[in-house]
Amino acid sequence: MKGNNPLISVIITTKNSSVTLSTLLKSIQKQSYKKIEIIVVDNNSSDKTVEIAKKFTKKVFNKGPERSAQRNLGALKSKGKYLLFLDSDMELGKKVIEECVELSEKKGIEVIIIPEKTVGRGFIQTIRRFEREMYEGDSSIELARFYSKRVFVKARGFDENLTGPEDYDLFYRVMKVAKAGRVKSYIYHHEEDLTLIKLLQKKFYYAKRGALYAEKHPELIRTQGLILFRKVYFKNWKKFVRRPVTGISFIFVRILETIWAVAGYISAVGIVNFLKKLIVVIFPNTGKTHD
Repeated sequence: MKGNNPLISVIITTKNSSVTLSTLLKSIQKQSYKKIEIIVVDNNSSDKTVEIAKKFTKKVFNKGPERSAQRNLGALKSKGKYLLFLDSDMELGKKVIEECVELSEKKGIEVIIIPEKTVGRGFIQTIRRFEREMYEGDSSIELARFYSKRVFVKARGFDENLTGPEDYDLFYRVMKVAKAGRVKSYIYHHEEDLTLIKLLQKKFYYAKRGALYAEKHPELIRTQGLILFRKVYFKNWKKFVRRPVTGISFIFVRILETIWAVAGYISAVGIVNFLKKLIVVIFPNTGKTHD
């Protein structure tokens, strides 16, 4: 790019991330766009995460209890015109930031979705890769990670009461006041150590903590919450035909995830409130009065 290139603040949240963090930080250093500041906000890591982070940036902070608070602190400490929020197990394609800046500066797009691919060999990694492929281009599932600081501040940042769906919450709120765009370069999500047990534990935890999100955005549960019956799966039915073994395995894992998610949600709100929410999701007009 030419001219007065804006500063980009890359904000990374960490928690015992020593295995993957170096890969991410090196990919940031290798970006074709160079005007970048790196901000790492750790959450009381007990490994060498902080030591590794300090080799790449002086802006290393500590904040808890969860990712939303970490990200908000990173934004507060940032000096960039644009903010890019990343997880520590990611890796950037070489032109990710360049493409985001060009789209923002030339077309005035202040919210940008960056497609993601799962990296890693194994059963769960194959399932996750298969799943992400179906989400490409689906704005109800894909998330924005690149925001202008102006829009981020106007939206008052991440809701620190949410853990897990805070990305969806911010994106949904911001989309009411800004237009979103999408770049072609990928973020590569390193999930080599993800096992079925870890996946289910994560699903339980996020569903338990996501009860507030369901109350805050009940209109989104029909598109995001029904993880076993998302429209995108039916839209991409040919993928299941072409890869039947992977497709059947995916359905099996989704059933297990649904069971663990339901258990997590019930543990937070109770069985009665869960059933009430389920009825509203299945029959959205229930309880509405007519004039």
